[in-house]
Amino acid sequence: MILSGGKSTRMGENKAFIEIEGISIINRIQRVLKELFDEIIIVANQKEQFADLDARIYSDLLPGRGALGGLYTGLFVSSCPYSFCVACDMPFLKQSVIEYLITKIPGYDVIVPRTRDGLQPLHAIYSKNCLGPIRRVIEQGKYKIIDLYPFAKVRIIEEDQFSFLDPMNESFINVNTPQELLLIQKRKYGC
Repeated sequence: MILSGGKSTRMGENKAFIEIEGISIINRIQRVLKELFDEIIIVANQKEQFADLDARIYSDLLPGRGALGGLYTGLFVSSCPYSFCVACDMPFLKQSVIEYLITKIPGYDVIVPRTRDGLQPLHAIYSKNCLGPIRRVIEQGKYKIIDLYPFAKVRIIEEDQFSFLDPMNESFINVNTPQELLLIQKRKYGC
């Protein structure tokens, strides 16, 4: 599932449709996910913006509850027991990293990588078993995905376990500001 419910206030435009190397971030993400999954779900506030994408598109079932509400929606509508969850502003996903996370599912409800920057809850796998705990956490007025973790069977995958698949940690780069976009473009184009 792709979470695209943020307001993009720091960027000033919908981050999902920013182009990197001529391809929108949402299309870059979709290409990787199509290689791995039969079902792609997009949770978005403006569903009409995503109408031309080959995906099932849903509005938040629990509006105004941040990324945790978006995760709840995606898990609720998914036909699968587990879903890979990613933010709409992560242009450099690596299929191999996601496949590696999938191998770590048995016995857990959350499989989340941890890089030197910390946990990566918007590049993680979640079980439908998380639906009840998410509701309880939201009822407590908490809306961060990591607020769910104390109430689920979480497996943290440390960076040294998957770094051979993505030595530069590009999978976890996200684009939040025009300055970050400029840095990415400079790095990619060597400007």
